[in-house]
Amino acid sequence: GAYGGRKEIMDYVSPSGPVYQAGTLSGNPIAMSAGLTMLHYLNDHPEVYQYLEKITERITAGIQNNLNDLDLNYTLNQIGSMFSLFFTDQNVTNFEEAKSCDTVLFGKYFKSMLDNGVYLAPSQFESLFLSAALDDELADSIIIANRSALQSITA
Repeated sequence: GAYGGRKEIMDYVSPSGPVYQAGTLSGNPIAMSAGLTMLHYLNDHPEVYQYLEKITERITAGIQNNLNDLDLNYTLNQIGSMFSLFFTDQNVTNFEEAKSCDTVLFGKYFKSMLDNGVYLAPSQFESLFLSAALDDELADSIIIANRSALQSITA
């Protein structure tokens, strides 16, 4: 309905309007306030992104070294603070290429990483999103867990 000659937000949001909104905290005023506060903080502190890139590159370099040392030709993609290890020797730039991955092997890798104290996204098709809470010690733990997991699933 109209309020003072303007449409209300609910006129735009499904099921009344064309915009679909879903999720536990989507539109929740506290979550929105926290999100906006974080966006302002990130805007005022670009060094957070620099740190995230640095810690991500540390981890992905360690994983790539593990792959090289173990003579494994898997694909590692990274951009910013996101990365994915694909169990394929092919480049992965789209979903069709990602579907060429060995998802059974990924499942074994996922379980082995979990056994080594690292919880990953449970799908070969999801990226890892790193946090600024990671430090060098945790990065090293991830790299060590990765090496152990790769050794156990390829033995």
